[in-house]
Amino acid sequence: MDIYVMGVAVYPATEAVRDLRLEELAYVTARAALDDAGLTRDQLDHVTLAGSDEIDARGISSMLMASPSGAYLKDENRVTDSGLTGLHLGALRAASGHLDLGLVVSWSQSSVGPLENLARMRAEPFYLRPIGLNFAITDALLAGALAARYDITDEQVANRVCARLASSSNNERALRRAQPTPDDVGASPLLAWPLRAGHRAPVTDGAAALVLASGDWVRAHPASRPLARIAGIEWAVDGHALGSERLAGLEVFRDTLRAVLARAGFASIDDIDLIEYEAQTAWADVAIERALGVGAAVALNPSGGAWGQNPFFCRGLVNAVEAVLQVSGRAGGNQVAGARRALAHGTCGFAQQGHGFVALEGVH
Repeated sequence: MDIYVMGVAVYPATEAVRDLRLEELAYVTARAALDDAGLTRDQLDHVTLAGSDEIDARGISSMLMASPSGAYLKDENRVTDSGLTGLHLGALRAASGHLDLGLVVSWSQSSVGPLENLARMRAEPFYLRPIGLNFAITDALLAGALAARYDITDEQVANRVCARLASSSNNERALRRAQPTPDDVGASPLLAWPLRAGHRAPVTDGAAALVLASGDWVRAHPASRPLARIAGIEWAVDGHALGSERLAGLEVFRDTLRAVLARAGFASIDDIDLIEYEAQTAWADVAIERALGVGAAVALNPSGGAWGQNPFFCRGLVNAVEAVLQVSGRAGGNQVAGARRALAHGTCGFAQQGHGFVALEGVH
């Protein structure tokens, strides 16, 4: 693709944003991304929003969120699946030949409402909603299926939690958390077999934004230097029914991964220097690593992943920001030496129903 990332921003990591309205959270983050790019809002010709009415506790939340996100009198569009889906749409809009410079903004302030209660509304209404299906239960079903398919043990999962928290301690954009022992993780409350509270990445508030430009715009503005090129994008959604093969097969994940590598012109997964992938539980984290099948030279979630910070709806877009920072040499304490190519991954739906990827290349 002939699409470039000009600037990025993530809201400083915090458990809960108490001193800003949701509109202000989006504004501050969008403003920071434009500042990072050295650009102003009047130069934009389009804005892509990614937000969830359920989590925002508002109907058609973009009516209030569009202007503070930079979309006043701009061509505006919105997705409701995930933050990374917003990046997919924003990249396609910039590639259309009709738009040139855009902003992608996503936010998540789940501290204002009970996320698990909201999750129940997403279940199929006649059979599944009455039994109270939520994220904890569906993630537990996913964990059990993955454990059986990949022979994942409680010990491996506990060690993965500790490893991710250790990685996040080097990331200046991550929350500072106490480092547990594997025994601490294993002794945490059981939510739904085999999922324990310590196996889940804590959900936080936050926001992320990226400034995208078409190749034509970049060539017409040589003084503005891009941070990265979007080499390819791909996404797909699996079936809704939570059968064993849907949960453990990871077929959509594998198919989407193969497709994005082909679109980006990468010969294999080992052409990648790092992958920032979304895993809301350590069970999924271990299983995704095995499904990737990468060699030791590929860094996996050097940011700490969702254990660094986890604004639930826009976690995939945070992964994209982390990947851009890596390939532009600006990741800081968790910088992967010599990183030139990266993948950002995000999920949506119950038990990782949807998967999306963005392939990125450094241009420095």
